[in-house]
Amino acid sequence: MLAARRVRNVQRVVRSFATAVESSGVKVAAVDNNGPTSSLTVLVKAGSRYEPKAGLANALKNYAFKSTAKRTALGTVRESDLYGGVLSSTLGREHLALTAEFLRGDEAFFLDVLSSFVTSAKFTRHEFQEYVAPLIEGDAAAAASNPAVLALELAHRIAFRQGLGSSLYAPSHPSFGYTDVQSYASSVFTKDNIAVIGTNIDQAKIAELVNKAFASAPSAAGPTTSASTYFGGENRLESSSGLQTAFIGFGTTGAPSAEAATLAAYLSPSPSIKWSKGTSELANAIPEGASVQSVYLPYSDASLVGLLVQAPTAEGVKQAGQAAVQALKKAAAGVSQEELASAVAKAKFAAASAADARSGLVASIGSKIFSGSEFSVASTLSTFDAVNASAFSKAASSLVSSKPTYVAVGEVGSLPYADELGL
Repeated sequence: MLAARRVRNVQRVVRSFATAVESSGVKVAAVDNNGPTSSLTVLVKAGSRYEPKAGLANALKNYAFKSTAKRTALGTVRESDLYGGVLSSTLGREHLALTAEFLRGDEAFFLDVLSSFVTSAKFTRHEFQEYVAPLIEGDAAAAASNPAVLALELAHRIAFRQGLGSSLYAPSHPSFGYTDVQSYASSVFTKDNIAVIGTNIDQAKIAELVNKAFASAPSAAGPTTSASTYFGGENRLESSSGLQTAFIGFGTTGAPSAEAATLAAYLSPSPSIKWSKGTSELANAIPEGASVQSVYLPYSDASLVGLLVQAPTAEGVKQAGQAAVQALKKAAAGVSQEELASAVAKAKFAAASAADARSGLVASIGSKIFSGSEFSVASTLSTFDAVNASAFSKAASSLVSSKPTYVAVGEVGSLPYADELGL
């Protein structure tokens, strides 16, 4: 009975997914669950891996919703307020996402707001100096005060160097101006480089609107980058903010795999019940006051898998880090069928629950829409059915036998080195 209910649930989700189509050269995908609110995301391959100068992608993100040929920045805010909508821009290493959330039926107005930034942004000097530059500095300052963010940024730089190694934030003294941002926007705001993703919107309707909204967008191909290569290494960064932090990770190249996602789920010490303690060996080995968080960051041609360790003291990081390394080595040596089944179930749930949220749904579709791959929940979950003990152990062993990526942030004179943790 339970199995039948699960099948019906999956089938219901699958029917809500639409196939991607092209409208005027722009890729379009929509899912309609008949909810009262809708969203539109213009996804652009303009993440930090494509920027020609450090910080340009972050600057472009912060230029969003400023003056265009159709509206001033104030006009955009006032009109959006009248409709009760919310506008946001987010940046990843591969994509820039311009998003509008609004009441169902207002998609024509909000697509016009999003598309006008792509097709007719003015990129004025005064807006760069008065609005954009302070936002860039604010993003960098927030990142610099968060040791977990610092550790992951440095880990990407060590793991991949160029491309995916490029930071999401601008350097303290950026070497670009507003004309550089305009030039970067011109190179990435092309039809082949753009996808529009809608939730609670009919796909035929959104395709028709996109056809008109992006008619003036150029058809040139967007910027390219070389395929990712994993290197690994060790680095340390002195910081007086927050907890003592260490990241222990490994990278892999190629398309994201179900085995890597399952490994991340297996390593996670998070409990199934709030305020309780996990039942895994790693959860029981973590000292009081310390925390270990599983990290899985998949990209189009590479992934970073690891554990983020934090504690009030360097000694706490060392003890928790040693336990984390032991968990990694145990996974490589092989796990029981029960442990594997639990890890697969956790990985499936993480993938399915991510698609329940709008941001997760956009991320799931966005990772595949540019390559033309299928992106239904059922197809995503079915990849975990092929994960067996042999494939899991082989994937974990391959990762652990490669050069690790190790980062320490905090009191570097006291924090452990990689070899002190057993790496």
